[in-house]
Amino acid sequence: MPQDKLIIFDTTLRDGEQAPGIALTPDEKLTIARQLARLQVDVIEAGFAAASDGDFYGVSQIAKLVKGPVIASLARCTPDDIDRAYDAVRHAERHRIHVFQSTSPIHMERMLRKTPAEVMQSIIESVRRARRYTDDVEFSPQDATRSDPDFMIATCQAAVREGATTINIPDTVGFATPQDYVGLLSRVYDEVLGGRDDVIVSTHCHNDLGLAVANSLTAIHAGARQIEGAINGIGERAGNTSTEEVIMAVTTRQDHFGVEVGANTAEIVPTSRLVSRLTGYPIQFNKAVVGRNAFAHESGIHQHGVLRDRETYEIMDPESVGATSQIVLGKHSGRAGFADALAKLGIVLEDDQFNEAFVAFKEMADRKVEINEQELRAIIRHGSRRVPDAIRMVSMRVRGGTDVEPTATVVVTRGEGSETEEFTGTGGGMVDATFAALKRASGLDPHLLDYRVVPVTSGADAMAEVNVVIQIDGMSRSGRAISTDVVEGSGHAFVEALNRVLNAGAGTPA
Repeated sequence: MPQDKLIIFDTTLRDGEQAPGIALTPDEKLTIARQLARLQVDVIEAGFAAASDGDFYGVSQIAKLVKGPVIASLARCTPDDIDRAYDAVRHAERHRIHVFQSTSPIHMERMLRKTPAEVMQSIIESVRRARRYTDDVEFSPQDATRSDPDFMIATCQAAVREGATTINIPDTVGFATPQDYVGLLSRVYDEVLGGRDDVIVSTHCHNDLGLAVANSLTAIHAGARQIEGAINGIGERAGNTSTEEVIMAVTTRQDHFGVEVGANTAEIVPTSRLVSRLTGYPIQFNKAVVGRNAFAHESGIHQHGVLRDRETYEIMDPESVGATSQIVLGKHSGRAGFADALAKLGIVLEDDQFNEAFVAFKEMADRKVEINEQELRAIIRHGSRRVPDAIRMVSMRVRGGTDVEPTATVVVTRGEGSETEEFTGTGGGMVDATFAALKRASGLDPHLLDYRVVPVTSGADAMAEVNVVIQIDGMSRSGRAISTDVVEGSGHAFVEALNRVLNAGAGTPA
């Protein structure tokens, strides 16, 4: 038996654009509308045509140029708004006029300054007027969840009598809980539709209490067959129901919701990123479905599971929404994740090399939030150059400043199993002071031929590769190290060069 169709009504270009700081140009709105058509939403609310000449132009361009979805415009319950809305959408293959009127006591008394009787009359006249233009009319009793339920339902019944084909119940200020909302929607379904199958019950939920998606999805069980939302959940105050979350919740849990959507889910992530770019609103990293971390795994346990079988920790296939699964290398990563990253880079290491590289990786991961490809390659390059430790720097302390002579103190071991010793040096800068301290520790006095610092990545926690070349008794030796601390990396690179000299048996103690 086929499942019911859930209509996806996207209001990114109307309610979403009302978010503070968003001001899309007509061309930008058209770009987003075309992408929404590729996503295959059922209805695009292209704007509020009466709001401005620019909005009217944007809606009319979308109506003329975007094929596939129904194109809707919002209108207040006034003749001018309704006429303007029709003029904007009339060129669309399929069009809708969406009229709304507040029905809550606080809105009627303090904002509209109208009596319930006057509000009822304006709804009747407005739906009747819109119906003359189109057979697709939606009515919304604004602030429905704070309205007197009996009066609100009476306005919806009147709208249906006048020809409204969709009755939308807005939780305008995000006041409802799922239990409240499903109870209200159940009454609307029973008392307004009364068994009719030619009228759709819709939801429009805001996220002030973080319940927009939950309320919308719960309403499906009360008979709602249209959900209104915005891409990335943008909109007034805390935003709207997230279109992409609704699509994937229904797609993933059809066993629970019993409805189908016609969206092309592979276009979800491209749509999300386009909306973010054009609106200037970033996507939170942990945003469901489209956030940077939605399919990212850093924990060693999670990485191990996902590498064995994606479904151990992913209930959605990333590719189904246009994303990819990511194994993020960080301090919580284990050997499985590290090995997978090396394999993807085509790096093959012997067991001893792997163990050494993994230790170096974990040391670096303790300092950085995330290790990227360039940094991982640098870690492997450095590990492949390791030489026996005739001298090993255990720790270091440096001090410097505009009115303090740069001083470095290094703690080293000289020879396997030896006790730690401390040496201090001064110099023209903290790196120079570190080299002076290490010369004393090694008993050598090499000449520094070359010193270079090469950034591996950018940013405040960038990793740098430090290269030094020293010469003693006509012998030149190089050392290299990587670190997020240039001074410390310089010390380790200098130690590696010293070890090359000491392992060659060259050099005369200073």
